[in-house]
Amino acid sequence: MKDHSDMHLATKAIHGGVSEDDIRFGEVSVPIYQTSTFAFKNANDGADKFSGKKEGFIYTRLANPTIRALEKCVADLENGYDGLATASGMAAVSTLYMTFLNKDAHVISTSAVYGASRTVLERDFSRFGVQSTFVDTSDTTNIEKEIRPNTRLLYIETPANPTIALTDIKKCAEIARKHNLIFAVDNTFSSPYLQRPLDHGADVVLHSLTKFINGHSDIVGGILITKTEEHFLELRKVLRYLGGTMDPHQAWLVLRGVRSLALRLEKSTSNAMKVAEFLKHHPNVEWVSYPGLPEHPQHELAKKQMDGFGSMISFGVKKGLEGGKIVMDNVKLITLAVSLGGIESLIQHPASMTHANVDRKRRYEAHITDELVRLSVGCEDDRDIIKDLDQALNKI
Repeated sequence: MKDHSDMHLATKAIHGGVSEDDIRFGEVSVPIYQTSTFAFKNANDGADKFSGKKEGFIYTRLANPTIRALEKCVADLENGYDGLATASGMAAVSTLYMTFLNKDAHVISTSAVYGASRTVLERDFSRFGVQSTFVDTSDTTNIEKEIRPNTRLLYIETPANPTIALTDIKKCAEIARKHNLIFAVDNTFSSPYLQRPLDHGADVVLHSLTKFINGHSDIVGGILITKTEEHFLELRKVLRYLGGTMDPHQAWLVLRGVRSLALRLEKSTSNAMKVAEFLKHHPNVEWVSYPGLPEHPQHELAKKQMDGFGSMISFGVKKGLEGGKIVMDNVKLITLAVSLGGIESLIQHPASMTHANVDRKRRYEAHITDELVRLSVGCEDDRDIIKDLDQALNKI
């Protein structure tokens, strides 16, 4: 593997995951190894690979050269030990839960965590005795209050989906070490270009690769990156046998996307700051949540633990749910769709879409109110994004 240790992150994104030993014909782009299985040289070769005495590929569910290139690239960006690519972001979340939550274990998580990440705990893992508590982790004292003798995992999302509230990663790491907890961070909303939780004390970081890392709204995928070999091997054992692994072509597409990560994030983050300023002064907008605004409750924390404020904005519109629907039904350039982090701007209504399965009372406790609209700012010209929002908001 090329040594990228002294290179900046934008350079790592372009060159990461490429092994000189694997380049056979001078290829610049990592090839797609679209094969389910790999031949052995002889019986001893196969036996040695299965036993772990020899490195090599056996079966794509276990490992594949294209997938490994992606895993090593993203792990390099996160300053991690190694990575495990998964078939979807939720496959990464489920693998995390299955690895570290034993029967009757307890997990503490962010109240505004991605809806499916919460639902799978409350609906499915609860059947096996797993208990879960969701708190506003932007106030880390809430975490310590909920720790029990059987608490095993602290799992936060920062910035949170969809409130854009931030949690202090370093303080969470201190709490986790004090109570011997596994500490995991969903870093999807920032990507490693803007935030690297492992550097602040996290044990595991995960992403929905569907979002910023891929950035083109054309694949679904996830990844787990660990700080240590021990946690990597624990997660890998579970993932390999559950089978939620990635496809080689899927991995190749994400690798293609990650090469432009820095370019896309620079543009979309710049756009988001201008859009947030516009929204803040619009008469039909009640409030704006964007870490780049000085009035954001965790603005100073964002400056400390992030390298930029990102391109995700939440805002509340007048007339509540009705007003939100009017805006979403009248945007023309911006696409009404779930997901985020693509080159195009996307808008959606969490209370009726991504978090619809969360009880309304619990949604409100997590500050996911009916008037909240979530906007993923893309790479279009900022003037066109603002013009579209203005005409839609004026319809309220």
